[in-house]
Amino acid sequence: MKSKTEKLFHPLMPVWNEASKILILGTFPSVKSRETAFYYGNPRNRFWEVLAALLREPCPQEVSQKKKFLLKHGIAVFDVLKSCEIKGSSDASIRKPEPNDFSEIFRAAKIRAVFTNGKKAYEYYTRYCLADTGRESVCLPSTSPANAAVSLEKLIAAWTVVLQALQEK
Repeated sequence: MKSKTEKLFHPLMPVWNEASKILILGTFPSVKSRETAFYYGNPRNRFWEVLAALLREPCPQEVSQKKKFLLKHGIAVFDVLKSCEIKGSSDASIRKPEPNDFSEIFRAAKIRAVFTNGKKAYEYYTRYCLADTGRESVCLPSTSPANAAVSLEKLIAAWTVVLQALQEK
């Protein structure tokens, strides 16, 4: 059965605080993330595994652990789009995208770097947000299970720029 395209609004609050140093942006929450009510909720998404490996910490499992993990390390997480029409979790199916507003995060936190998780997030951020934020983003390879051709080891290597940004003084 094919999933239908439907207009959805971003159901999750951004995770950040005044101590956040970097902002990692996905495109829009997947079906699994919407079901679990938290970012990167698909157990096959390697986001949490990559960050845990980089930061040499156990991989957080529960939503409360994930929030604590992000805030402890100065990582803010949100998505580029506040609404769009989408089929299932497919970024390729996105139509009528509307961007989120990041001004509150940038005003209150000392964000040093913006990273996008995948090419679509990068494209949407560049097209719809860059003019307002004035902050370039670094495109990282997607941690999505749809990007299974990239090994965990290669993801970790590519994502080391996140660790470098976090360690800057």
